[in-house]
This record gives sequence, structure tokens and C-alpha cells, in this order.
Amino acid sequence: MTFDLTDARVLVAGGRATGVAVVDLLRDLGARPEVMDKVFEDPAAGAGFTDRGIEIHTPAEFDAGVPDDLDLIVVSPGFRPDTPLLTAAAAAGIRVWGDVELAWHADRAGAFGPPRTWLVITGTNGKTTTTGMVESIVDAAGISVAACGNIGLTVADALRSDRRADVLCVEMSSFQLHWAPSVRPAAGVVLNVAADHLDWHGSFEAYAQAKARALLGAVAVVGVDDVGAAGLAAGDGARRVGFTLSAPVPGQVGVADGVLVDRAFAESAAIIAADEIRPAGPSGVADALAAAAVTRSIGIPVDAVAEGLRGYAPAAHRGDRVAEIEGVAFVDDSKATNPHAARAAILAHDRVVLIAGGLLKGASVDELVTATASRLAGVVAIGADRAVIVDAFARHAPQIPTVTVFTGDDGTVMTQGTAEGARPVDQATPTDSSTTSDAVMSSAVAAAWRLAESDRQPVDAVLLAPAAASLDMFSSYGQRGDSFAAAAAALAATPSTR
Repeated sequence: MTFDLTDARVLVAGGRATGVAVVDLLRDLGARPEVMDKVFEDPAAGAGFTDRGIEIHTPAEFDAGVPDDLDLIVVSPGFRPDTPLLTAAAAAGIRVWGDVELAWHADRAGAFGPPRTWLVITGTNGKTTTTGMVESIVDAAGISVAACGNIGLTVADALRSDRRADVLCVEMSSFQLHWAPSVRPAAGVVLNVAADHLDWHGSFEAYAQAKARALLGAVAVVGVDDVGAAGLAAGDGARRVGFTLSAPVPGQVGVADGVLVDRAFAESAAIIAADEIRPAGPSGVADALAAAAVTRSIGIPVDAVAEGLRGYAPAAHRGDRVAEIEGVAFVDDSKATNPHAARAAILAHDRVVLIAGGLLKGASVDELVTATASRLAGVVAIGADRAVIVDAFARHAPQIPTVTVFTGDDGTVMTQGTAEGARPVDQATPTDSSTTSDAVMSSAVAAAWRLAESDRQPVDAVLLAPAAASLDMFSSYGQRGDSFAAAAAALAATPSTR
């Protein structure tokens, strides 16, 4: 397809960070971008665009349909396919691209120099860690690289950067993949697939097929231990490579005698000891295997893979030990925003008290409960969907003590449940309404510690692994993790108040 947006009228749907990056890219390409966002109902919110001579719109302006002279719509990832504007555009034959799709076409056309090598990373859980590992490995090989996409830096900004990156490590969400059907990376990986974002995609099948778009390039890497990922089809002509926590067979990378081994791109090459991987535990090792497979596929030598993995430092809120009381670690895994991620976080420990809850986004927690019940000393449920979590434990693991912490109608923080065997708890703690979320988290941490103290077996961790999004109570999973860390540190510092 010929790529030329010179003087094209392009509507950018979404005026936040991604929209700004897309507008800048479009201007570089000679297009005439306009921006639509609900926030522009207050015209002052669009000053950053109008001051640059860019026309802004509200969604209501398109209720009657899309303009005949519109050449392209570029959507930010959160826009669902059934958004009226987008269905009207499809009916009118107007192209709808995501920001990554636009960047792909611009890069392939050489608009910003020779096309880059794209490495695409996706999965329900672990994609940010794996993307960081891939970036670290490529950097260790002495190749200019940038991590971008769903990880913070947009692909558009990576292309426009003064510092050219020859390799783009593109973390892609299922939303971005849905809106990027043309992307064909040098290598792509699907780490795992479990129910998530079903409210956006409409079904698990649609969600899984969006993830599978990462496998349409030259090399398709899949987690063969994960049923959802292993069942995905690679693109026509793609070389399929598996990664596994077991001993690898030819065509796989895996773990043998405690060492990561490549049998896909070498007869048998030892890479690094599994106990050197950070974050530690099965999920961290699986992410490292995926990163090794992706980078080995583009010719990165084994020693650079090992050096990159050793040098990788995990991002915050992914298994951080934030406090310790009497040998029990308080672990912040706030990034575990779905049941699949929470399961991996729990299975990295022998016995834990779990703090979970938030917005489940339509995901079921039944499998999480049945898969982890033997390792749980107790559960503290918080957030909008706390009742769903408590109900799942009542049905599948009624022997596990459960506590709920929530805000009452009068603004107090309520703690109810079984904090010690069958002993009922019903406490109210007054709180300032401006700090309600922190007060709930503080009460949850205190309740979790009581459960840990009362368990008959040694508990190694109080674990925040919410299995849910944070926006019901906090502005981000990071703020949620910070709240947990502050509550744990305060508890550890004042043992008399436990």
C-alpha cells in the first residue's frame, strides 16, 4: 500500500499523550491533523492544540456522521471498535488506524530513515518486564535500542527521536494490537493469554486473536507452558519458537539443571543460571526465556543475552519487598492487575496472606482461587469488586479466612470477616475523606498481618497482588503500591499498634 499522507485530513481520536505524539508525527508527514476528545467540551482543555493552529472537536460533532473529505482516523488505544464514530467511519470506507499502525507505515516507508527492526512483546502478564529485559539485552549487544509502545514512550516519539534506535522493543496491549493489523515484526512473543479486558473486546476469543497479531512476523515466540498462548497460530511462513520452564526440546528455550538453555538458535547453548534472574521466581524466569528467544532470533550472541539479563533491574511494583516483620515480607506486586498475574505472584511464594481487589473488568477469579488455595493463609479483599473475590473463596476454598475492608456510608473504614479462624471482626476507624483509599489500605495491611500472625503454618509474605485494576480507589497501580508500601512501613515501625 502506498503511504503518503501529504495534505491528508486526519482526525486523531484522543487528545492525551498518545494523541499529542500522533499529531506531531502527522505534521512531520505533511498531513493536516485535527483532534477529537470529550475533554474538549471545555475549550480551554484543547489550548495546547489550538495554540498550534490545530482544530479540536468533541465527539458530539460527529453524531451525524463523518465528513466526506476525511482521509484517515488515528485512534488512541482505549477506543473500542463499537464506538459510533468508528463504526460510521467503517461504513463510509474511511481507514481507521491505531497509533502503532500509523508508526509502522511511516517506518516502513522510510519517513524517518531506514526501517527499524521491530520486536513486539505482548501477553496478559509480564510484558513490561520482558520488554525491559529485551531492551537491556539489545543494549548489551551494543545496538541502539528503545523500549516503546505501551511502556511509556510512544512508537511515534521513538521514531521522531533525535537519538535513532535501530531496534524498537514494542510492548503492545491487546488494544494496540487490535488497531495494528499490518505490523509484521522481526520477532514477536505472546507470553501468556488469560481472560482480561473482556469488557473491551467482547469475548475471550476476540481478546486472544488480538494477542495473536504479535505472531504474524518472521519469528513467532510463544509460551508453551501456557494453554492460551500455546494454542495461538503463527503467521504464514513464521518460524515458531517455544519457551518453557521445563527442559527444552529442539526449537525451544527452556531450563535444564537450573540453567536457561537455548535449543532453538543453537544445538544447545547455556545462557545464564536461573537463580541470577530478577525478578526471582517462575514468572521472572519465564519472562527471561521469552526475552532470550526474541533477541536470539535477531542474532544477539549468548554472552550479550546473559549480560543483559544480569543488568536488568525490574520496574517498581513487581514483587518489591517493601517491609518485613518477624521474618514475614510485605511484597508489593500492585502491577498484578488481573487474575493471571496475581496467580503468578502468589505461586512465587510458599505461603502468603493475599490482599486483592479493585476493578476486575469482567474477569473471573475462580481459577485463581482453585490454583492457589493451598498457598493462602488468608485473604483481605478491597475495592469495588471485593464481594466477587469473597464469594469465589466461599465457593471454592471456604476454609481460608477472608476479610473485607471498605468505606461505610458515613465515611468510616470498615473491616469485617474472620481475622483469626472463625473469630468475627467488625471494626470502624474514622478517617478523613481525602485519604479514604490510604486508610482502607492501612486497615487492609493491618488485617493481613493479623491473619499472618494467627496462621498455624509459617507465612513468608503478606502480598499485594490485586488481580484487578486500581482506578476504583487509586489513580494508578503505582499509587496503589505506594499506599501499600507506606502502610507496611508504618506497621513495621510501630509494633505496639499491630
